[in-house]
Amino acid sequence: MSGVRPKKHLGQHFLTDLSIAENIAKALSGHGDYQRVLEIGPGTGVLTQFLLEQPVETWVIEVDRESVSYLETHFSQLKDRIISGDFLKMNFNESIGSPLAIVGNFPYNISSQIFFRVLDFRNDIPEVVCMIQKEVAERLASPPGNKTYGILSVLLQAYYDIEYLFTVKPGVFNPPPKVNSGVIRLKRNNVSQLGCDESLFKSVVKAGFQMRRKTLRNALKPINLPSELVDHPMLNLRAETLSVEDFVTLTNLISSCQKRA
Repeated sequence: MSGVRPKKHLGQHFLTDLSIAENIAKALSGHGDYQRVLEIGPGTGVLTQFLLEQPVETWVIEVDRESVSYLETHFSQLKDRIISGDFLKMNFNESIGSPLAIVGNFPYNISSQIFFRVLDFRNDIPEVVCMIQKEVAERLASPPGNKTYGILSVLLQAYYDIEYLFTVKPGVFNPPPKVNSGVIRLKRNNVSQLGCDESLFKSVVKAGFQMRRKTLRNALKPINLPSELVDHPMLNLRAETLSVEDFVTLTNLISSCQKRA
């Protein structure tokens, strides 16, 4: 036993299966695109030990002081690469440098926030390999037309190719979560600009899915849909049927009408 207690308020579920940890580390595939990897929430270093075997420089960030002390004692090879802090608040360009990959067993309660942070720094993060709640993992990797396809699916797939890798059962964690987990890999695609107003794009995507059972004609009313678009055939559809490219097209239609108004 490590002596480090998993803390419920931090959403900690420590992975105990070494083979799964090794498979997560090996899922990192883009070593030619980056020289550093940052692990979020390493806990007692079950995954960290295998990351240190990879041909990249491993950094870790941990908000739990008890875990930080453990890592400092047991992972001397990390030296000054243990950051005591919150990933959601850090500017890793200043702390570490970029490009870098992100990896980790993400706390379920902040996984969406982590992904929005990844989007903010998408040009600095060529790859993400992570374990999250299985339902969320499936949603992020879901194609259009699937009921699990949602806001983060579209926003992340606009800039990343997402692959669902494997499922992890609750019994390999301490304490066991109440649901299955899923491991996914995000690899940055070649899209640098979406070809539309990206702020409006986000608004259209979010509005479309917030009332996902309604057609886009009704769902997009909160963003003041131009009256001349009301009869456009695309608005007869629901958000879950539109691809990233469709949302770009719709955004440009709305933007064009707004500029002429």
